[in-house]
Amino acid sequence: MLLLIGAFLVLMLVGVPVAVSMAVSSLLYLVFYGVAPDIIAAQRMIAGVESFPLLAVPFFIFAGNLMNIAGVTGRIYSFALTLVGWMKGGLAQVNIIGSVVFAGMSGAALADAAGIGTIEIKAMRDHGYPVEAAVGVTAASSTLGPIFPPSLPFVIYGMMANVSIGALFMAGILPGVVMTVLMMVTVAIFAHRRGWGSDTPFKLNRLAAASIEVAVVCCFPLAVYVLVEMGLSLNIAVGIALVVLIACDWYFDFSAVMALMTPIILIGGMTMGWFTPTEAAMAAVIWSLFLGLVRYRTMTLAALAKASFDTIETTASVLFIVTAASIFAWLLTVSQAAQLFSVFITSLTENKWVFLILVNILMLVVGCFLDTIAAITILVPILLPIVVLYGIDPVHFGLIMTLNLMIGLLHPPLGMVLFVLSRVAKLSVERTTMAILPWLVPLVVALILITFIPAITLWLPTQMGLIR
Repeated sequence: MLLLIGAFLVLMLVGVPVAVSMAVSSLLYLVFYGVAPDIIAAQRMIAGVESFPLLAVPFFIFAGNLMNIAGVTGRIYSFALTLVGWMKGGLAQVNIIGSVVFAGMSGAALADAAGIGTIEIKAMRDHGYPVEAAVGVTAASSTLGPIFPPSLPFVIYGMMANVSIGALFMAGILPGVVMTVLMMVTVAIFAHRRGWGSDTPFKLNRLAAASIEVAVVCCFPLAVYVLVEMGLSLNIAVGIALVVLIACDWYFDFSAVMALMTPIILIGGMTMGWFTPTEAAMAAVIWSLFLGLVRYRTMTLAALAKASFDTIETTASVLFIVTAASIFAWLLTVSQAAQLFSVFITSLTENKWVFLILVNILMLVVGCFLDTIAAITILVPILLPIVVLYGIDPVHFGLIMTLNLMIGLLHPPLGMVLFVLSRVAKLSVERTTMAILPWLVPLVVALILITFIPAITLWLPTQMGLIR
């Protein structure tokens, strides 16, 4: 076990990519200790990606890329500007609300940072905001992507922990709302202290128009319910409501109704049993293609091809990490690392809250050094038996783990959001890191609330019968 972990750490320190470090250290362990035939490495790596839920990964990535090239991000930005741009620190508030909407389509922090984040940083700089403020709020708001459904980390965690991905999706809604409120309060404090003003004049008619768009989306499930109560079948009711919605959007040319409908379609479809979370990812792709090719007609074949190749590249890197982490996690299991760690933790404390504090510290550190997918794949087999031993709900723990690792994306040495924003804003990594630090406060406060108030996470999936 020491050879396995030691080789992995050494390779990481000399700059070898995470996936390669895990694969090489695993092969070295197999060769030197002979715990299993060499062929077991290939078998375990293939088994790691031979999973139906993992099909959601490329489809959600593809959906996020399609939304970017279809011009949906620009519409989301315009909608958020109308809704909250009149507040003090308006564009910073727009940044947060835009990320909330985009989170319902992409499920990935990097997609948020590289997509709508690029638009938001440029707009904030053009309006006289310090570039550090633009980078900080963009980094903080990008963590909402994997918390609001859909979420790529939830898909990986659900597969590894054998937990309902639908329950995880629903469990992320209230924590996402809490994070949004805390970040908006933080912006208000910064705006008051630094003298940030509003960025668009307050116009009641524009605010009313944005509010009407929200109301239209909220009325969609209500209209379906009324049609079903009138005696129509659920499928026909949804079809009629969808046709009426598309016709209204075409006629009134709403800014973001179609984008706001994405999470409604995905969550509603899973709730009604139309499709699994994996199939929901495909539904997101179909909806994205409809918006880009039919509704807005902004998607060209060249852009579609580029989005496809970007998806292939991203998916390949994610699945390579999953395959390498699968054999690494399996070797940790057969070498009884999980049992030894369990004995060590239980010898420290019998209190589950103390355990959660220790785990939070561990994952905040791990998140700085390991890719999110790799960290989930490695840590879940080790920590989940202890989680069950302490009587902690695995869905609750999934939210805690994901938020910890999202915070890790903002830290050197391997924080991918950090590097993306550094490149977008043309800042050094050091300046980008310092710009992000103040914005970690609302994220840590949200982490504490979610950790010690499980009801924030578990209330909604419990009410929907997804967990008991």
